[in-house]
Amino acid sequence: MMETIMELQDVWKIYRMGEVEVPALKGISVKIKKGDFVAIIGASGSGKSTMMNLIGCLDIPSRGNIYLKSQDISSLGESDLASFRGRTIGFIFQQYNLIQSMSAFENVMLPLEFLEYNDQKAATRTREILTLVGLGDKMHHRPTQLSGGQQQRVSIARSLVSDPEIILADEPTGALDSVTGREVLDMLRRLWEEQGKTIIMVTHDLNLAKYAHTRIELKDGEILKISENNEVNKK
Repeated sequence: MMETIMELQDVWKIYRMGEVEVPALKGISVKIKKGDFVAIIGASGSGKSTMMNLIGCLDIPSRGNIYLKSQDISSLGESDLASFRGRTIGFIFQQYNLIQSMSAFENVMLPLEFLEYNDQKAATRTREILTLVGLGDKMHHRPTQLSGGQQQRVSIARSLVSDPEIILADEPTGALDSVTGREVLDMLRRLWEEQGKTIIMVTHDLNLAKYAHTRIELKDGEILKISENNEVNKK
């Protein structure tokens, strides 16, 4: 049995708009296993983005508990939570979120600077990761000098550089053409199969969800269904 790396227990997220309370998530309970490839799917407004922010420890629930590696994230102060998040979760965003004035190398090394890595170790690690994603010859290019697919590879490298256990991908192919998008999904599959990363992908695209082993379907802030795709297993 795979161990649980993250658990949501009766999680609610309620936003206040004036006098009105709007629940974005309503009593979500789910366990995410270490080393799984999970797709969180649902239409616009289903609660996917809210759930992603909570899973990514970018927000805390209004009610309920979220445990990351058995640690209740609500019990951590802001600084401790940021450090825990930085070492445990790597983020891949639809719009890449690269700093335009920085090179690929500088963008990827940035998380290590926040985590106060030794400069030499950080530089060595950054070169290794950029080579791993096929950008060894583009390290000193700025985002404007790279294609969309190459920018997403920089984003993936940045998510991997601190060697996190969880990769959280938000619509990772949304800004890419179909061929490049498939390359990015294949890279996520390899990270899952070969490096044992836990992949959590948020998407509205059912074709992308086919890459995942476990699918969590949301509707109106609630879990509609959790299913496993047994045709998708590690080789």
